[in-house]
Amino acid sequence: MLDIATAYNKYGFLGNEFLTWIWYLVETDQDITTLSGSKDPVTFEIGNSISLENNLGDKSKEKITIKGDQAGLEEGTTALKKGAWVTDINLICRIGEEEYKFSIKGENFNVTGLKTPTIDTSSSEDEIEGLIIEKTFLIMKVINVIDTLFLKFIERRISDDWNTSDLEDIRAWIQLPAKESYS
Repeated sequence: MLDIATAYNKYGFLGNEFLTWIWYLVETDQDITTLSGSKDPVTFEIGNSISLENNLGDKSKEKITIKGDQAGLEEGTTALKKGAWVTDINLICRIGEEEYKFSIKGENFNVTGLKTPTIDTSSSEDEIEGLIIEKTFLIMKVINVIDTLFLKFIERRISDDWNTSDLEDIRAWIQLPAKESYS
């Protein structure tokens, strides 16, 4: 059995591949609702920041961070063409009529800055427990979508079709020739 540190180092790339795949889904208008298994419609859009990292041959890394509400992602696409992966992404997730905003790191799936839909806090102190349960429900709702999408990504990633179908679609999206390495 692998110890935690070995497994972390061996499979650490999966989180960055997952975030890159999420960006691909958003940019190519893929049906995220079907992938997420949600009863309500689910959509994602890129929020106000995205970070990419490219491992250079001499053990150094190139990090690209794009921030701003109206920032263009062209520099990020160029970084993808050079072999970079998304390492951190800010997303806006809509589940039905509810909007969630958060950032997620590929390295450890750390979700930060989660903003759930507002709940009515004008209730009395006696109803605090209900408010906590409602807030927890909203948090779990978006976490379940992320977990389900990761499961779908892993199912695709280990399938025999990954190299011939999904990977080719991602290469076409970033306009990489088929023979270049991006696997």
